[in-house]
Amino acid sequence: MAPRHRHRRTTAVTALAAVALIVPVTVGCSAVEKALDCAQLAVEITNDVDDLQDALSGAAANPQDADKILDALDKDIDKVGDRTDSADVGKAVDDLQKALDNVQKSVDSGKHPDMTPVRDAAGELTGVCSP
Repeated sequence: MAPRHRHRRTTAVTALAAVALIVPVTVGCSAVEKALDCAQLAVEITNDVDDLQDALSGAAANPQDADKILDALDKDIDKVGDRTDSADVGKAVDDLQKALDNVQKSVDSGKHPDMTPVRDAAGELTGVCSP
């Protein structure tokens, strides 16, 4: 009977070892997926910021286009916030949201907004979202 119990114990230990190896890999993949989602959204936000700059600059300034882009940025920012629990990402998202709120106020009042804080905050988000 001893060999039979030893075989069960060996099988159980082997199974537990396999689970112990798989769990960190699964958790690691989840973290990598979150980082990639964050990075992808950061790139989208950076592109939106570039589009916003184009919509607000020069003689071709178009407040309607700017409003559409600001709405798209708000949605993308919400996605980033929903897809990560990183404190650094949260701070970058908050900074970007504040900067965009200031741009929206300027657009609403007919003034030309300062895009520097928006570009800085988007760069900060890209930095903290890099995998």
